[in-house]
Amino acid sequence: MGITRLDGQLLSRMVIAGANELTQNKQLVDAMNVFPVPDGDTGTNMSLTVLAAAKEAEKNAALKADARIEEIAKVAASGALRGARGNSGVITSQLFRGFSKGLEGLAEAGVKELAAAVEQGVKTAYKAVMKPKEGTILTVARGCAEAAARLAEETEDVAEFLKGILEEGYEMLRKTPDMLPVLKQAGVVDAGGRGLLYVLEGALKQLGSDVPVYVAEPQKAEAEMTDFASLASVENTSITFGYCTEFFINVNRPDERTVNQLKSYLGSIGDSIVCVSDEEIIKIHVHTDHPGLAIEKALEIGSLSGLKIDNMREQHTNKINFSAPEEAVAAVAEKPAAERKDVGFVSISTGDGLTAIFKNLGVDEVIEGGQTMNPSTEDILNAVEKVNADNVFILPNNKNIILAAEQAAALSEDKNLFVIPTKSVPEGISAVFCCEEGAAPEELEKMMNEAVQAVDTAQVTFAVRDTSIGDKEIHEGNILGMLNDKIEVVAEDIAAGTKELLQKAVTEDSEIISIYYGADVTKEDAEEIAAYVEEQYPDCDVELQDGGQPLYYYIIAVE
Repeated sequence: MGITRLDGQLLSRMVIAGANELTQNKQLVDAMNVFPVPDGDTGTNMSLTVLAAAKEAEKNAALKADARIEEIAKVAASGALRGARGNSGVITSQLFRGFSKGLEGLAEAGVKELAAAVEQGVKTAYKAVMKPKEGTILTVARGCAEAAARLAEETEDVAEFLKGILEEGYEMLRKTPDMLPVLKQAGVVDAGGRGLLYVLEGALKQLGSDVPVYVAEPQKAEAEMTDFASLASVENTSITFGYCTEFFINVNRPDERTVNQLKSYLGSIGDSIVCVSDEEIIKIHVHTDHPGLAIEKALEIGSLSGLKIDNMREQHTNKINFSAPEEAVAAVAEKPAAERKDVGFVSISTGDGLTAIFKNLGVDEVIEGGQTMNPSTEDILNAVEKVNADNVFILPNNKNIILAAEQAAALSEDKNLFVIPTKSVPEGISAVFCCEEGAAPEELEKMMNEAVQAVDTAQVTFAVRDTSIGDKEIHEGNILGMLNDKIEVVAEDIAAGTKELLQKAVTEDSEIISIYYGADVTKEDAEEIAAYVEEQYPDCDVELQDGGQPLYYYIIAVE
């Protein structure tokens, strides 16, 4: 019989090997586009997330030759948590987090302990997504966990155990197109699920080897490769409940069942729920009309601290000064010890023009990223840390960044973070633009969420491969017009495709059309499009601005 127990050193080598295996194959994962647009990045996001875990495992294993398996699992989970990028990366980080929780207290682990840890990882990952969909990385992970539980009763050999898990994982991966119609239509399996199996493949290859293995650093150019994640984004709804209720429950090592039951209960009396636990506390945030019920339920678990209840329907006197934003930014740079303000903003954007627009609207920190590179949870936390404000609003401006932003909000300790689930730059601009002076943070959150609902986003880009979407035949190089992330137009010419897309986006209720032209569009061509829009839609106000964004010829907001 081969290896029957894993220690910290071996787990470290397996995590590193898994990260390297995914990194070597991330282009194949990136190629599993559902939509043939140049902004998918499932393989890249997962690779960078697992590499962050591997770096921590490598560092800690080097410092301690007799590292316990719980120690390596914990530091790897911490690295993944902060290094998580995109939806697939965040879910991967939660698999690590749950796996780590399942190994607490252990110096070594056999197949039974590993199976329990894998199951805990899957449960944690499912809970991270408010509306999980089958046919995604979650499904593949669940198949692996079910196989682990079965195999733990059949063998003590870890290699045989892991091989069986991989076999079941591949079987589940093959079924994902039958569970998620968009995968079947595109002719691909789930990209996130495939990425997860690459990690397990690498771990299996390293199992039993004592040959040193090191984290393979990706080249910057490689890190910028893209893909469109098949996992649907989390859908957040506008606030409908009156009281923003926050508190900590002081409890020693809260069990997952208790936390899960509490989260389910809060979901029955409110929304906008954050329920995150560590070894000593459970952090709660919920919007509800009955804060007393939330408090009574929490008192059944432990004592409370940090209690805060705000009436979101009540107008407060907090001031937000949007005048002279450029001068304000300069003043902050010159006087880092300036008085702490009530509200600040962090936005994700790409392109010098779009970044300048956000800055001029009063956004404190703009993170470079978006379609071509999703920032990590730690990137977002670092930006938040630079904002000298008690309450910070985060604008992801991309559906694949929302989960990372929400994870950052859960990790923040000294500031109140509000994630506005903006899925595009126009939504982000609209959210900031609507902010009223004198509104309390909770009222601002409501205003911004409502503003997001009032804007439609049209985008013009190009196809990176041949495929068919619905009744549309798409060939590499075609011009694609997307309305709210749905491909509506396939054309041969940028101008013709843009005009056709506008016909679908503009309605009789439209009032404002804002056009942001990209780095690959000349000012003259953009002005011709703007003139066409003014002529065709005379009742609408038309604005033309240089966005400077890559890959997308035009990003258009219709309000």
